[in-house]
Amino acid sequence: MKEIKGTTKLCGLVGNPVEHSISPLIHNNLSKLKDIDMVYTTFRVEDEDVDSAIKGAYSLGIVGLNVTVPHKQRVMESLVAIDPLAKAIGAVNTLVRDEKGFKGYNTDILGLERELMDEGLSIKNKTCIILGAGGAARAITFLCASREAKKVFVINRSLDKANSIKEAVNAHFNSDIVEVLGLDEYERIEDNDCLCIQCTSVGLYPNVEDVIISDDAFYKKLSAGVDIIYNPYRTRFMKLCNKAGKKAYNGLKMLLYQGVCAYELWTDTKISASECQKIYTKMRAHMAGNIILIGFMGSGKSTFGKWIAKHKDMEFIDTDDYIESKENMSINEIFETKGEEYFRELETSVVKELQAKLTNCVISVGGGLVVKPENQKLLANMGKVVYLETPKCELIKRLSSSNNRPLLKDVNLSDRIDELMEKREEIYKKAATVKVDTANRDFEDMYKDIINS
Repeated sequence: MKEIKGTTKLCGLVGNPVEHSISPLIHNNLSKLKDIDMVYTTFRVEDEDVDSAIKGAYSLGIVGLNVTVPHKQRVMESLVAIDPLAKAIGAVNTLVRDEKGFKGYNTDILGLERELMDEGLSIKNKTCIILGAGGAARAITFLCASREAKKVFVINRSLDKANSIKEAVNAHFNSDIVEVLGLDEYERIEDNDCLCIQCTSVGLYPNVEDVIISDDAFYKKLSAGVDIIYNPYRTRFMKLCNKAGKKAYNGLKMLLYQGVCAYELWTDTKISASECQKIYTKMRAHMAGNIILIGFMGSGKSTFGKWIAKHKDMEFIDTDDYIESKENMSINEIFETKGEEYFRELETSVVKELQAKLTNCVISVGGGLVVKPENQKLLANMGKVVYLETPKCELIKRLSSSNNRPLLKDVNLSDRIDELMEKREEIYKKAATVKVDTANRDFEDMYKDIINS
């Protein structure tokens, strides 16, 4: 837990609701990486209280704020200055201290642009389709026009809202780049190589089967799709893109990069690509919601994992059991008939398979699985990686009667534990999000270490 001092600076998120936000994860981890004495929290603010909240935040010395729905437009009335692009867009999501008040910026479009660059997607000379006509759609339409898209089609149920975006963007750029279509008019788009950006809340958890356009013919017009939703991690819009053979991306990197841009404005610092990647890994793990238990054989991964699953309403998966079921033979038999190298490849393929489909699960992995660097990266994206640290004397007690572990056959148990731990202990520590000491502790106490990390 970070120590809060009298000199600690404060930033936060204003919106309604805000309790679900993972912005604190982004900004507090950035402060940890950069060793900056600043904390970030959330502020739930009602519509009628926006002006007093912003002015109060300035009086209290708050360094900066993010603003989310439904206040991105209303907050503009409470600012002393607005960045020209944010003013043209008509929405603000980042506030920075200025003389006598806050200045407003829009980092949403910067966040999306950096995500597109990451994924090798270009707007220039591309026909772009924007689904929706809310604040995000407005900002992203401005982005597409400013980055020399060939044409931008705004598709929405309400043509009035879409036409408002069209008029604002076309007037700003003195062009007719934006055209408006109804939901059933997409066949008027002649190109079959369009970049589509899904900007509505349709498909947001828990309504994960919803999608603004379900017709397969629409998705054949795309080269790629980007959904600004990040929960669920793979939306139905993305699934329909994939079904049509097109690449699809969610909004998690957009969220990361808009936060990074805001953080750089508040702190006058630069966040490197490697630092961004570290935060993104934490975000992906958080969204997956899995707990991955690693450690030496006999450390209690299966026993503790089953306890967590039972008491915390989660599913339990043991990778060794999963492999035995897939191969229809025991781990011992796999080692004896196909060798250890074959088994290690099986472990990697299983981790990749589980990564694609598991959420809110407890996953116990084999003691040697984490040794492979590729597996470490995969696990880091799946959830919180927990190293169960267990004393050697306890391991000997638990493993002395074991006859189903191929790496312990026909060896001195104490010497074998020393040999393997010398190779693996530092790897376990490096791969873990949190280390849990298992010596003489009950499961509830151990679980608290995990959720408090």
